[in-house]
Amino acid sequence: MNPVLIPFKIIGNFVHEFISELGGMGCFIAKSIFWMLFPPYLIQRIIKRINFIGVKTSLVIVLTGSFTGMVLALQTYYALVKFGAETSLGPVVALSLIRELGPVLSALMVTGCAGSALTAEIGIMRITEQIDALDAMALNPYKYLIVPSLLAGIISLPLLNAIFVVVGVFGGYAVGVGLMSISGGTYFGGIRDFVNTKDILEGLYKSLSFGVLITWISCYKGYCAGYGAEGVSKATTQAVVLSSVTILIWDYFMTSILVT
Repeated sequence: MNPVLIPFKIIGNFVHEFISELGGMGCFIAKSIFWMLFPPYLIQRIIKRINFIGVKTSLVIVLTGSFTGMVLALQTYYALVKFGAETSLGPVVALSLIRELGPVLSALMVTGCAGSALTAEIGIMRITEQIDALDAMALNPYKYLIVPSLLAGIISLPLLNAIFVVVGVFGGYAVGVGLMSISGGTYFGGIRDFVNTKDILEGLYKSLSFGVLITWISCYKGYCAGYGAEGVSKATTQAVVLSSVTILIWDYFMTSILVT
C-alpha cells in the first residue's frame, strides 16, 4: 500500500468502527425501550436491580456528598471573604450541589460502583452462554436483564442525587457554622431565598438522564462483551470510561439547554 494512504486508512477504520458502535448502541437502546413498553414487568427483578444500583451505592454517596460539601464550603468561604460576602456561603454551596456537583458526582460514583459490576455480570453471562440459555427457554434477554436495569437506573439516580445534595448541604453547614462561625439561620435562610424550583428540576433532569446513560452503556458493553476473561475486563473498562466521559459531555449540553 502507498505509505501516503496509510493515515487515511487508519482514520477510515476508526470512523467505521465508531459509526458501527454508535449504530449498535442505538439499536440496543431502541430494542430496550420497545420491550419496556409492554408487560409483564418483572417487579422482583426491578427491585433487585434497585438494591444493586441504589442501596449498595448509598454509603459511597453519603461519604462523597458529605466531604464534597465540606470541601466546597471551606474553599468557597475564603473566596467570599475577600468580597465581604461570606453570608452567601449557603446559597453558593446549595446551588453548586443541586445544579452540578450532585448529579455529576453521584453519577460518577454509581458508574464506578454499580456500572462496572453490571457490565461484568452481564458479560460473564454472555461468555458462559447464560444469555443463550435464556433464549432457549423462551425468556427475552431484554425483558429479563436490560429493562429492569434501565428502570432501576432511572429510579435510583434521582434518589441518590437527592441524598448527595442533602448530605452535602449539611456538610457545608458543619464547616460554615461549626468552623467559620457563620450563623445557622443565615446559612439556611440564604438557601431558602436563592434556591428555587427551576434549580431543583435541573438537577432532577440531569440525574434521570444520567441514570439512562449509565445503565444503557453498562448493559450494552456487557451484552456485547468478547469471549474470555480478557473480553469481560475490556468491556468493563470501556463501560466505565465511556460512561464517565459521556456523563461530563452530556452535562455540558444539558446545562447549556436548561440555563437558557
